[in-house]
Amino acid sequence: MRSTASASRRVAAAAALLLVAGAATACSTSTSTNSGSSSAASGTYTVWDPYPQFDNSSAWVQLLDKCGSSAGVTIKRTGYDTTQLTSKELLAAQQGVSPDVLIVDNPVVSTLASAGVLTTTAQTKVVTTDIESNLLGAGQLNGQTYGIPIGANTLALYYNKNILKAAGVDPSSITNWATLTAALVKVKAAGKTGITFSAIGTEEGSFQFEPWFWGAGANLTSLDSSQAQAALSLWTGWVKDGYAPNSVLGDTQTTSWQEFAAGDTAFSENGTWQLSNAEKGTFPYGIINVPAENGGAAPTPTGGEFVTMPVQSDTSRYATTEKLVACLTNADNAYTTDTTLSYVGATSEIQAQQASATAALVPWITAVHTAKGRTSDNLGTKYPKISQALWTAIQASLSGQASPASALATAQSSAQSALG
Repeated sequence: MRSTASASRRVAAAAALLLVAGAATACSTSTSTNSGSSSAASGTYTVWDPYPQFDNSSAWVQLLDKCGSSAGVTIKRTGYDTTQLTSKELLAAQQGVSPDVLIVDNPVVSTLASAGVLTTTAQTKVVTTDIESNLLGAGQLNGQTYGIPIGANTLALYYNKNILKAAGVDPSSITNWATLTAALVKVKAAGKTGITFSAIGTEEGSFQFEPWFWGAGANLTSLDSSQAQAALSLWTGWVKDGYAPNSVLGDTQTTSWQEFAAGDTAFSENGTWQLSNAEKGTFPYGIINVPAENGGAAPTPTGGEFVTMPVQSDTSRYATTEKLVACLTNADNAYTTDTTLSYVGATSEIQAQQASATAALVPWITAVHTAKGRTSDNLGTKYPKISQALWTAIQASLSGQASPASALATAQSSAQSALG
């Protein structure tokens, strides 16, 4: 067991990191919550999740109750906004009243793990063997795994079929950066906007840039590499040449989607969570993977949540909690949950079910196979500081305040300074 003093120091340090990280959003959240308690009484197990939009009549809450009944316990559930949830858990850990099950945005797992508030899957016997290794990586730090993904979302390119047809663009011809840019040239010549994305100065901007960054072969530990410069030069050139609007500098993923949904933009970089909106749209759409610079699908960042088990003073609770986690993440239940949350499953079995049921998910399954966690490569709690330096560079370059090379050189210096 860790001493209370050392654990408190780690929790305090983690809270400070959260101020740097901001809100890492891969999907939208609500601010309403269901009332709950942070203490678990005999026969009652607490679950905290980032789904305040789901009330007690939802399939999600019904699944929680079902898993509780199977384990012979009562579930007391609270739904929080994503950012609020993390702060609540850090405070609860200090007070010794953490929930039994905590479902949290994947980039935060390493922060909570570093603070000493999460158990490892080795401690609690949570089975991870069927999980896609690249998805599991978002919950790993220093050789230990701190949870299990409930599913994943990521990014791809939606396209407006009407605009591409009018511009004479065959979407199957888009296989790399050069062919994508050639398509944008044709779209602009046809009087339409080429592409929209989010380059806002928050985690959303970094999240949307990372497919191009990684697709050039860049690494988050070397923000000023020639590969990184190629990626930022691509985005900067698109804005400068009018293929992407200046509004990308302030667009969130939601407002970027709204611009695409208006019907005058050929491509939108966005996520799985927009599928239902695409289906309701006023024009036919298609989806292609974000291309890497020289061809193939670029690695995209994984969004989505991990099911974790916070540290408890009464370790005898872990056996029952493990049953709850196993229930929530087994193939049948996870398939239903992932469908509800517009996630791609974390195992090949669930992905196969999804592909069979919904053809529109096939490009997303491909994207998930090549995706990677933002905190992977053992970046852990370093990631928020690196990401802030990266989104600052994106803003500087796209606004014309600095060249891509200069902006990224400043970013690398800033990241190194922040990391000590």
